[in-house]
Amino acid sequence: MRRFKQVDVFTAQPFRGNPVAVVLDAEGLDAEAMQRIARWTNLSETTFLLKSDKADYRVRIFTPSRELPFAGHPTIGTAHAALESGFVSSRKSLKQECGAGVLELLAEDGKIFVRSPQPKIRELERPVLGGRALRVEVGPVWLTAEVKDVAAVDTGAMAQLSREHDATGVTVFDSKLHVRSFAPLQGIPEDPVCGSGNISVAAYLRHFGRAQGEYTARQGMSIGRDGRIYMRVDERDIWLGGEAVTCVEGSLRTA
Repeated sequence: MRRFKQVDVFTAQPFRGNPVAVVLDAEGLDAEAMQRIARWTNLSETTFLLKSDKADYRVRIFTPSRELPFAGHPTIGTAHAALESGFVSSRKSLKQECGAGVLELLAEDGKIFVRSPQPKIRELERPVLGGRALRVEVGPVWLTAEVKDVAAVDTGAMAQLSREHDATGVTVFDSKLHVRSFAPLQGIPEDPVCGSGNISVAAYLRHFGRAQGEYTARQGMSIGRDGRIYMRVDERDIWLGGEAVTCVEGSLRTA
């Protein structure tokens, strides 16, 4: 039996954010077993906590179909679970090892922030869904576009757009900083509240000279959620922040 938590991320109120499953005692599980568990939980991501000789802990992140080097809401949810469970001692500053390297995290004012990997950006020549678009790689690859109204986007186009641009999925946002993220090729028709998608939006705004300082985005309203994402952006770094709350706690039978 292994300790297990299901954490709702980007909310302080249960069932309004994006859940991540966290297996706290993952030593001895191979990638095949982790993928099988992630497919079974059927959440957008499931994470596995491991010891690290480079950081406070190591995390492996799986969607229902594949492993990711980095994802935002699993990072914040895993840090919350690690601190709450005592897997790591309580402190303001943490370091997480993942497929994208060793990342810095901060715990402050009831929120957890992670310094994003540096985005790799390619500007697209043609509009996407009627808006100017970038291909942003930040672990996952998001085709990122600004649209007039996120509630009115053609959701049926997301799989084809992802294939055309070799992307994990599509993230769109509007002038109110309402965000939607779609990754149907990864088994995620719509991500409730997406950390790496919001990092891609921040990278988009910074690329076009429109983001400095702090702002708050919203996501999930189209599917009955209401997440809050706290962004800090400067010329050098993008920090993704959010609250988290544990909704399920127990043990997981893996054999």
